[in-house]
Amino acid sequence: MEVKRKVLAYITKGTQDDLKLLVFEQKDHPEAGVQVPGGTIEEDELLIDALYREVEEETGIPRDRLELVGKLHKKNHYPKNREDIVYERNIFHLSYMGNSEDAWENHVYSDGKDNGLTFCCRWVPLSQLPDLAGRQDEALDFMDS
Repeated sequence: MEVKRKVLAYITKGTQDDLKLLVFEQKDHPEAGVQVPGGTIEEDELLIDALYREVEEETGIPRDRLELVGKLHKKNHYPKNREDIVYERNIFHLSYMGNSEDAWENHVYSDGKDNGLTFCCRWVPLSQLPDLAGRQDEALDFMDS
């Protein structure tokens, strides 16, 4: 069985009473839905390095502006009609340490499949969070700060 390892980042800012989550939509592919940063862990890549690489690639936020709060969840997903593959999803909580706009666009320049995409990033209060694509919101209840 093939295992595809993935990371997801719940990046928050603000106080507990006004906590906001960073989400994005793909400018040219709105059908992909509202998402949080994440992606595939490359072969021989450390989990934590993949996390920060994906965050910076999709949002433009560098590692030094983020503080790791903790790992929230790990779960395996089995795609329908596939018995030969499993997706391992590792979800982390990061706190944003810096100033930012409420919303911005980040254009991706990379060797990966996201090259050329533009991500429309924004901070959303947790109380107003829309449903996230692909069950990416499955571990939000595990955040305590």
